[in-house]
Amino acid sequence: MLAPRVLNLLGRRALTTSACLQGHGSIAIPEYTLPKYNDHRAVPLPEVSYVDHLSPEQKSLKEKEKGAWASLSANEKVDLYYIKFHETYADMNKGSNEWKTVLGGTLLFIGFTAFIFMWQRKYVFGEIPHTLSNDWVAMQTKRMLDMRAGPIEGLSSKWDFENNQWKK
Repeated sequence: MLAPRVLNLLGRRALTTSACLQGHGSIAIPEYTLPKYNDHRAVPLPEVSYVDHLSPEQKSLKEKEKGAWASLSANEKVDLYYIKFHETYADMNKGSNEWKTVLGGTLLFIGFTAFIFMWQRKYVFGEIPHTLSNDWVAMQTKRMLDMRAGPIEGLSSKWDFENNQWKK
């Protein structure tokens, strides 16, 4: 039941596609569906050549390429290489100065953030609360020990009440 249905659909699709090809002559292929050239070390042979449209000199060089390679000079071989590829592996592996831009941008961002932080400390935030002073923290700790707060696992469990010192 399934096989005749699939074959029927495929047959209709083939007929309609061939009718479209015959009726319109040729199908316009969108530019974005065509393969693009890109240099990358992981892809040694790109799908298309670097140069799409050859100049008359390049066309004659491609014709000469079809013959014996012994008749080609070193410069002609290099020119043939650059028709097919944009960069050599040495050019691709060569370091760039991009790290300087990245480092500069990062340091600029960190400096700007530090400036905003200092401005906020001076003009936005108020004084440090008095409850964070050392005297206040000592009084609060003594009060918690007097109230015996957290006798099992808390603050009072770490205080020796007989010797008035922290347990060791």
